Amino acid sequence: MIRFKKTPETHAEDYRGNEMTKADTPYASALITDLYELTMAASYFKEKMFAPATFSLFIRTYPKNWGYFVSAGLEEVLRYLERFRFTSDEIDYLRSTKMFSEEFLRFLATVKFTGEVWAMKEGEVFFADEPILEVTAPIIESQLVESYVINAVHLQSLICTKASRCMTVARGKTLIDFSLRRTHGAEAGLKVARSSYIAGFKGTSNVLAGQRYGIPISGTMAHSYVTAFDDEIESFRAFARTHPDNCVLLIDTYDTLSGARKACVVGREMKQRGQKLRGVRLDSGDMADLSKKVRQILDEAGLNDTLIFASSGFDEYKIDDVFTKGALIDGFGVGTNMGVSKDAPSTDMAYKLVEYDGKPVLKLSTDKMTLPAGKQVYRAFDRSGRFERDIIALREEKPIPGMTPLLANVMENGRATFTETIDDARKRCERSLKALPEDITRITTPGKYTVEESEQLRRETKEVEEQAKRQIIRK
Repeated sequence: MIRFKKTPETHAEDYRGNEMTKADTPYASALITDLYELTMAASYFKEKMFAPATFSLFIRTYPKNWGYFVSAGLEEVLRYLERFRFTSDEIDYLRSTKMFSEEFLRFLATVKFTGEVWAMKEGEVFFADEPILEVTAPIIESQLVESYVINAVHLQSLICTKASRCMTVARGKTLIDFSLRRTHGAEAGLKVARSSYIAGFKGTSNVLAGQRYGIPISGTMAHSYVTAFDDEIESFRAFARTHPDNCVLLIDTYDTLSGARKACVVGREMKQRGQKLRGVRLDSGDMADLSKKVRQILDEAGLNDTLIFASSGFDEYKIDDVFTKGALIDGFGVGTNMGVSKDAPSTDMAYKLVEYDGKPVLKLSTDKMTLPAGKQVYRAFDRSGRFERDIIALREEKPIPGMTPLLANVMENGRATFTETIDDARKRCERSLKALPEDITRITTPGKYTVEESEQLRRETKEVEEQAKRQIIRK
C-alpha cells in the first residue's frame, strides 16, 4: 500500500486513497485489546495450541428501523494487521502486571500477523448474520487482533450506514458532515468524516479529515462571528470581503427573516462587484417554514441562485420531515445525530471462532448460535439490477451459478493483497444503495431482505451442532 511523506508541497489530492496513519500512533498499538485476549493467548501458548483458527465478523440483528448495513473500516484493519507487533515498551508494561510468564512474553515479542483475510469491500451493503470479514491465522494471532478489528469495523460501518440513510431521504441535495465537535473523540471524528463520505456526503467540516483522506472541506461561520460585530450586516460585509468566492452567511443570530434581508443587501453589493453570494444558512426555528420565506426574500432580491443551507439536529428523520413539509433547502450540515448515530449508537457485532485446526466449530448459546467454518456470501440480482436475495455458503463450496460472491481475499501471509481509493468505496456504496429494494431503504418499518443458508452449510451446521450436543451428553 502506498504511503506519502508529508511535505509542505504535498497537495490534499495526493492523499486521496492513500490514507495515512503514523506507525507510532497509539492506535497502532498491539495493546489496543481487551485483557482476555492476552489471557487466552497465554493459555493457548502454554497448551501449545498454534494451529490455524478462523474467526468470523458479523452483526446479529438490526437496530430499530434499520433494514441493512454498509461495510466500512477494512482499510484501517488491513493497515493495523500489517504492522501488528508488540514493542519492547509494551512487553515491559505487560511484564510489570505480573500476569504473564517470561516465556510467554518472549514469545509475544516475536509475534506478528501472518494470516489471511477475506472481506466485503468498503461501501458494500450487507445484512444481519452475514460475515463481513473473516480472519484465518494461528489462533494466538487471530485472537489477539479481535478487539481492534471489531472496534474499527463497528464504528465505521455503523456511521456509514447511518449516513447512507440520510442520503436516501436527501432527494439529491448536498449533505456535509458537521459532527466533529460532538463525536466521541478526535479519532472518531476522523472516521465519521471518512465513513459519511463513503456513504455519499459531499464533504466535511473536519479539516484534518480533508488533509488525511482528500475529502472536500466545507464550512461557513458561527454565531460568535456575527455577535463580535456591532452590526449584523457589517459582519456579513466583512465576511464577504474575506471570502468573495465562497460566501455563505449565517442569518439566524437575531431574527432569521431580518438576517435574510440583510444578506440580500450584501448579495446585491457583491453582484455589483462581479461576485456572488453563494448561500445563506439556517440554524434554528421551523426550518421548513423559514426556508420557504427566505427563498421568497432571496428571489425577490434577484438572488435566485443563492442557495439555502440548514443545520441543527439533522439526521434521516429530520431531513425527511422537513421535505415532507415542503422545505426549500439545498443542502444540510448533518452533525451530532449522525456522528454518534444517536438513535442506534451500537450494534451487536461479534467476532466468533468458526474453525480451529481444520475442524468447524460453533456456539450454541441461546439466541447467539453461530454458523461454522469459513464462509462466502453470494448475491442474486433481479432483471432490474436490484438485490433479490443472498445466500451464505461454505467458502469451500463451488460458486453458486448466477450469483455474485461478496467476500474477497484481501490479505495473505500478513500482507494486504488489495487496495483502493476512498472514491472507489464511495462509488461502490452508491451502486449498492441504488440496487437495494425500495422497501429495504425505508427509514421506518423497512422490509426484510431474504438471506438464506446454502444446503451444504445447513448440513455442516447440523452435523457440528449434533457433535457439540453429544459432547454435552458425554459430560
